Amino acid sequence: MLVAFVPIWVLTGLGWLTGRRGLLGAEAERVLGGFVLHLAMPAALFTALSRSRLSFHPGALGAFAVGATLTMALGFLLCAGPLRRGPGEATIGAMAAGYVNSANLGIPVALHVLGDVTFLTEVLLFQVLVVTPVILVLLDRAAGQALRPGRLASMPLRNPVIAGLALGALSSALRWSPPQWLAGPLDLLGAAAVPTALVALGLSLTTAGPRSAAAGGEVAALCGLKLLVQPALAGLAGWAVGLDRTALLAVVVCAALPTAQNTWVYAAGYAQGESVARRTVLVSTGLSMVTLAVAGWVLGG
Repeated sequence: MLVAFVPIWVLTGLGWLTGRRGLLGAEAERVLGGFVLHLAMPAALFTALSRSRLSFHPGALGAFAVGATLTMALGFLLCAGPLRRGPGEATIGAMAAGYVNSANLGIPVALHVLGDVTFLTEVLLFQVLVVTPVILVLLDRAAGQALRPGRLASMPLRNPVIAGLALGALSSALRWSPPQWLAGPLDLLGAAAVPTALVALGLSLTTAGPRSAAAGGEVAALCGLKLLVQPALAGLAGWAVGLDRTALLAVVVCAALPTAQNTWVYAAGYAQGESVARRTVLVSTGLSMVTLAVAGWVLGG
């Protein structure tokens, strides 16, 4: 399982080293983050979803959704209440607590532990079709943009991330594959999303600024929610609906995945909670090597 984490740390370390040496200039973090958010990520989402089949296992997916929803609610309440964060930062805190790395890390972990990525595909669809729009609506509102029905309906036209996932889901539902002249460039652009996001994450570590004890406590709390509370809640929900051992393992392993780097991408794009998001991604990714191994050992027999 450790091999699945190597590319993440190598690319993040490469970004950090590049930033320390000043090889890409002072604006590199902002430019690369914008490239990921507005171009590469939408292409990656469209490509992944258009090639997926929209089929679900309601019991298992429902258990995962319960765990994710409750954990994100706890993360939001923690940040907005005792930690006194604003709505935007609390939204990023909620995402850091419950939004799993289902792509670049989730796929190799699922193959190694579960033997296939069938359920992980459902998790990916749930996150990009249900969770992501809610997160972006909350971030838009925190930025002072009033929520209106017309504005919500037109969100795919204004937000490239939602446009990519909406068009990808529609393509899958219609069983339509883009012609090669379009699919080829989208493949190339989408393939840049994960490595560029990781390099940009590494770049951001060189401009993180001073660390406070309060921020360290917030990161620790969010990592605890992500790696301990979410898989526990998802496992309890799966047990309550009578999932068999194999399905329960899939639910718990997917829930135990670390915080997705998309959390930092959105935090940077909206200038909300960037430092906490960045550190939660890194710390949860490192610690998840232990929690994933424990989950696989306990439930995998």
